[in-house]
Amino acid sequence: MLSVISSHAPVGIDGVVIQVEIDIRRGLPGVDMVGLPDNAVKEARERVRVAIRNSGFRFPSDRILVNLAPAGIRKEGASYDLPIALGVLAASGQIPIRPETRPMVLGELNLAGRVRPVHGVLSAVGSGCQNGTTLFLVPEENIREARALQKGTVFGISSLRQAAQLLTDLAGGKDPELLLSEGEKDWNKPVRTLPTGHYQDFGDFSDIKGHRSLKRALEIAAAGRHHILLFGPPGSGKTLSARRLPTILPPLTWKESLTVTRIHSIAGILPPDTGLISQPPFRMPHHSASSEGIIGGGNIPRPGEVSLAHEGILFLDEAAEFKASLLQALREPVEEGRLTIARAGFTVQFPASFQLALAVNPCPCGNLGKANAVCICSSTEINRYWKKLGGALLDRIDIRIPLKNVSAAEMLGREGEPSAIIRERVTRAVEFQQERYRGYPFSRNSRIPPGYFSKFCPLDTRCSGTLARAVEKLSLSSRGYHSIVKIARTIADLARSETIRKDHIMEALQHRRYGDGDIFWNYN
Repeated sequence: MLSVISSHAPVGIDGVVIQVEIDIRRGLPGVDMVGLPDNAVKEARERVRVAIRNSGFRFPSDRILVNLAPAGIRKEGASYDLPIALGVLAASGQIPIRPETRPMVLGELNLAGRVRPVHGVLSAVGSGCQNGTTLFLVPEENIREARALQKGTVFGISSLRQAAQLLTDLAGGKDPELLLSEGEKDWNKPVRTLPTGHYQDFGDFSDIKGHRSLKRALEIAAAGRHHILLFGPPGSGKTLSARRLPTILPPLTWKESLTVTRIHSIAGILPPDTGLISQPPFRMPHHSASSEGIIGGGNIPRPGEVSLAHEGILFLDEAAEFKASLLQALREPVEEGRLTIARAGFTVQFPASFQLALAVNPCPCGNLGKANAVCICSSTEINRYWKKLGGALLDRIDIRIPLKNVSAAEMLGREGEPSAIIRERVTRAVEFQQERYRGYPFSRNSRIPPGYFSKFCPLDTRCSGTLARAVEKLSLSSRGYHSIVKIARTIADLARSETIRKDHIMEALQHRRYGDGDIFWNYN
């Protein structure tokens, strides 16, 4: 007898609907599994066998063939346990399944028949809905994630016996909506949680003492999602300031929340019993992280830190300590807002539209430009140190801020503006941009393509002359010119000005005046 249960294999942030086909025939007892399963899927044979018996059902003593179709896609993980078990029960005649009510099923089984949470549930529900599936059985701990799309009928399953009883009731003609509990029927309250990027996790902007120009630069960077470089001696406040940047970012939109949650779910870092992520993520990988850990990859490509930071911040502390090849690999996502990973026979794209924040010492010893300290680094060592970042990556950093140690008087001074007040200004500026770019493939000033400058960033004769003289004097590249205009556009948005004025251009120049080739010499 043949039975078919739908499941899901993540590919990128979307995935493919998998048909779990079970055939039971006469022969020596055993389970054969085909369809490119990995070791975790192959081990499901023993988990399913014991779980079925411990749930009060009979495991067939015939030959069982499990086919995971389409066969050309590699399957991994333990999320196929529950669909395989239900397929075996259906093929052996122990439970009925009506083809017209065939659900998508996800879940790992323990030996007692209990269902454990799995990864990628939000993507599975999205793929299922696109393919016409309206009924979903997911682990109980993943129910809030599965309902984030507010599509289809989703049941939270805690055990194999519960899933079998549910399918039996559905096969008997019962309405799925009537089988939902009162709490499960509440579709009108989307669940949005803060598993990453919670404001309280990063202190407050008032913690930054002194550094008036730095705080202004961070506000501009947050409003326009401009990449930023902080460089200065140890103890000057680079890390503390960068960690306060998430506290002035506005919450994610509904569409952004869906994409971010999908990425975190596929990566396996979304906590159980979690809904949509509502705050921009903040990722701070260690400099010893591998290329696959930061960029992404693997035999079955998985998102790295650049994708986990999508719609949020990727902060590289002590950026010059990262591998040069890894830093240069950031150019594609920084420029394109997405990452392409090629493997033999297929290509996967992950979203990677993040705000890059770099913190760097001015030299290997850290004393260059520091008062009452002596730098022991030679010019060759300093050049080699900065060369790791590379001119190509630095040219894509809009805002560069030099820092010096704060004086004792400033440390004992009054606290500055709290994050909440600054976040209100940033939120207003972001709303201006989203309204201005409605219908375009970008929504923030940092992403304005050169072809749209005349439309969204018009400059009068006075502004154009000032900018032209500055670009010539500072020997800026064409990308540097565009960066200044985009920064000025953000400054104008913060000032609630529809037009870019000369003072906006002058302030933007101050945030971009450190050139790529001589940045540390200017600092000294």
